[in-house]
Amino acid sequence: MKPAKIATRYPTPALEKGLDILELLANHPTGLTKSEVARSLDRTVSEIFRMLVCLEERGYISQSKDGERFCLTLRLFKLAHEYPPTKRMITEALPIMQQATHELNQSCHLGILDGGHIVIIAQVDSPISPGFYVKAGAIVDLMHAATGHVILAHQTPEVTSRAVQIWCRQNNAHVPRDLAAHLTKIKRQGYEERESYQVNGIVNVSCPVFDDRGNAIAAMTVPFIQRIGDRTTPATARRVLKQATLLLSEAIGGVAKPLTSD
Repeated sequence: MKPAKIATRYPTPALEKGLDILELLANHPTGLTKSEVARSLDRTVSEIFRMLVCLEERGYISQSKDGERFCLTLRLFKLAHEYPPTKRMITEALPIMQQATHELNQSCHLGILDGGHIVIIAQVDSPISPGFYVKAGAIVDLMHAATGHVILAHQTPEVTSRAVQIWCRQNNAHVPRDLAAHLTKIKRQGYEERESYQVNGIVNVSCPVFDDRGNAIAAMTVPFIQRIGDRTTPATARRVLKQATLLLSEAIGGVAKPLTSD
């Protein structure tokens, strides 16, 4: 199905076609054939063929070894990392995240809002095994991520509304009925702690990173696993993450907003 279009005074059909293809492939990590791309966008193969060739030549997509499927490359991810604010945040975040992982013996990742998704821009492994982690570069469904809910809860109503609308359009879905109440709760307590939306046995603990206006520009998350004989708990992770995100907020010139105490 062709994505719904936002009204614009200056239509650019070729650009829109290319962006539609990139957004589509972002949701299909194993790739799609030309026919599948065309069918998903409600176009003919001839309409998208030249754009596929262009995107491949520019390095944004690549073909599988058998030449049948097209997949996204890491070019967009690399470009995002070169964007100065993102690059600075990653530089400041990594040592703070490394300290947190060593205190908790858990992995940690940092995510930002990108349309109707969350993009993981930095990640640090647990120093011990076994462990669970979300890799840097991963694209996560906004509504299936504690990171996403924390950012939405601590953003302006306009940014939150726009992100939710994009998610609804991308997924052909309605706004979750309990979303507003859930975001209100997260904002009141200053963090998210709940069982993983995708993996049994994981408790996601997530806290916001604030910009200079007090809005969340990222969230740091620990996918917590309880090891036998380990006294570390999600409450421990919450305490460590609160301190880590306050340090990161300060480091990037943001507001070190005190979070609601437990």
